[in-house]
Amino acid sequence: MWRPTALAESQGVSKWQWPADEVYGDNGPLRSWLENSQIRYVLAVSRDHQVPAGAGLAIRADQVAARLPRKAWQQLSAGAGAKGHRYYDWAFLAISDSRPGYRWLLIRRNQRTRELAFYQCYAPRQVPLAVLVKTAGRRWTTEENFQAGKGLTGLDEHQVRRWTSWYRWVTLAMLAAAFLTITAATGHARSPEPDGQYPLTRNEIAHLLATVTSHPHDAPHRMRWSRWRRRHQHRARISHYQRQSMRL
Repeated sequence: MWRPTALAESQGVSKWQWPADEVYGDNGPLRSWLENSQIRYVLAVSRDHQVPAGAGLAIRADQVAARLPRKAWQQLSAGAGAKGHRYYDWAFLAISDSRPGYRWLLIRRNQRTRELAFYQCYAPRQVPLAVLVKTAGRRWTTEENFQAGKGLTGLDEHQVRRWTSWYRWVTLAMLAAAFLTITAATGHARSPEPDGQYPLTRNEIAHLLATVTSHPHDAPHRMRWSRWRRRHQHRARISHYQRQSMRL
């Protein structure tokens, strides 16, 4: 996965940031190219990723995590989800390097399973932990977009063997996904949903298009069902967030 993510000026980052998975994070030449290009990044790395420890030595990322004191961890949200904020324990430490800029090892710990995930980060200037966490959390948005492309527009359902055929299929699938995304965003901007009702999502729009076009005479009934579903989705979302706030 390799996608750009822009963070707002108010969050302390004014340029593009790049989140990506371990395939890219463990690629040293790629990281060097990004740094030489002054491109900030938060790249996932493997647990055996070698972190410089000074004097020409290096230590595994998971060994670094094992040595961190309890006070090094902070609970922060990586973003809002359908069932509440995605809270994890986070820690980060500076990586010494003679080259310009700042580098960190960012560590995420699941509060329930204690599973660890690791990221190597870079920025030309100092940034707070919250900004790095926010950038790392953007990976979920990209994953959701991939899942939407597969589930709603058949992005992964091509059965072709040639480049041209594959390119055409993927292009059409992405155009369909873009149509759903723009339709949802335009609908939210022009006519916000009334209180107590979940806004139209890409999934709901695709469902309505499929059912209304196949049964046009039944469109009013389908729209009533849609409003009923979205009312219940709204109530469920509120309940999830309330339960989460009571546990904190």
